[in-house]
Amino acid sequence: MFSKIAKIKLVSSHPEVYEPCDDSFALVDALLADQANLSDHRPTCCMEVGCGSGYVITSLALMLRNEVPEPFYIATDINPHAVRVTRETADAHGVDVDLVNTDIALGVEARLAGLVDVLVVNPPYVPTPEEEVGREGITSAWAGGENGLSVINKILPVADKLLSERGWLYLLTLSDNNPSKICLQMRKKGYASRVILQRSTEEESLHIIKFWRDANFQLEAKEYHSLMVKNGQQNVDKPGDFEFPELLSGGRHNCNAL
Repeated sequence: MFSKIAKIKLVSSHPEVYEPCDDSFALVDALLADQANLSDHRPTCCMEVGCGSGYVITSLALMLRNEVPEPFYIATDINPHAVRVTRETADAHGVDVDLVNTDIALGVEARLAGLVDVLVVNPPYVPTPEEEVGREGITSAWAGGENGLSVINKILPVADKLLSERGWLYLLTLSDNNPSKICLQMRKKGYASRVILQRSTEEESLHIIKFWRDANFQLEAKEYHSLMVKNGQQNVDKPGDFEFPELLSGGRHNCNAL
């Protein structure tokens, strides 16, 4: 009988690659909690940005192993050691994953634009000095800059381009990242959101948020963009302080409870 998720004893390792830890386990548990919906969703293309050890993308592939047709899997990481380790982890579980050594989706974004049905991201979310962001080796796995948002803010617009019209984004965040503000930022792009799993450890409070396009929010986003352009704001995609009244008074998505 096949395992539903990757086996830790088969996960490869390297001194410069982030090993599966509480955040990795929380993200996989969130996917397991949403597995019935994932199966019904019948994704054709699944992607992970920042694959690290390969534990998450391999687990996702094992969860959907019996889907017909089987989804195409692709994963990226800026750390070349992580790409090699993910390859070893996937091979050990009999999983086929295309791997690309790149920053977020550089070089594949155009090819995959609008095609990704499931995107999974455990980003560098730890608040650190900005100079630590993007360093080589294992530091790139956790260094998130001011409020842990420097890399997240780079990933979100790329995710918007990659996701298909029915695409789902599963994003792991830390309470210090201000998840509610991230939800609001994505709402401005037309996405609804829901917290799939919330878990507190000795060191941090984790939230795994699921985002998907919502027709009402897309209309709202168009109105928001028109208003910002009318008021002379040049970069309407830049995170700002605009608030939706419904969000402040108890909106339609669950992130306002964070």
